[in-house]
Amino acid sequence: MTGPLPGSIRGRHPNYARRQIESRIHVPAGYWLGWGGQFENLVAARNRLAVVVPMALLLILALLILAFGSLRDALVVFSGVPLALTGGVLALTVRQMPFSITAGIGFIALSGVAVLNGVVLLSFVRQRLSDGLAIELALMDGCTRRLRPLLMTALVAALGFVPMALATGAGAEVQRPLATVVVGGIVSSTLLTLVVLPVLYSLSHRGGRS
Repeated sequence: MTGPLPGSIRGRHPNYARRQIESRIHVPAGYWLGWGGQFENLVAARNRLAVVVPMALLLILALLILAFGSLRDALVVFSGVPLALTGGVLALTVRQMPFSITAGIGFIALSGVAVLNGVVLLSFVRQRLSDGLAIELALMDGCTRRLRPLLMTALVAALGFVPMALATGAGAEVQRPLATVVVGGIVSSTLLTLVVLPVLYSLSHRGGRS
């Protein structure tokens, strides 16, 4: 069959078409039905991502522990990852794009940007705590004085992907999911980092100053 996929199949899980065909087509004895080409590559890439993504996230967490010397602070910064992933998923949903390999790569890149925002904020907060400020004052000062660096980091990364997100030429079907995930995730990560991360840090350090 050639031409675009029907609406009932387009955008579904790659195994959907295989299940539908195998349930409706009875292959005579001596024949077999195989799947290859782009479908085979997609399945192989998904299996690789199932290993690469957890390894990348664990590596990010390990680097955070080395940077802060504290598992508690590393987990607080790492909480920015699901906040960013939420924005990426929402952006794909709004644009009615299915999850693809390039979108998965975008989620990996997005995790790094989200962690960077948390490191920028929390490093300054820890510095203010070492100066003798209370946790609440240090968090308020950090959010105020690190607002511009956080916005600049987010804008540089997001604006650079906007042309890819709006592309319509050759190869756009590969570029758009990646750029959509990054732009949507950066927006949600930046906004939520300034709200959620200070709250989590305050709750995790309740009763202490370090």
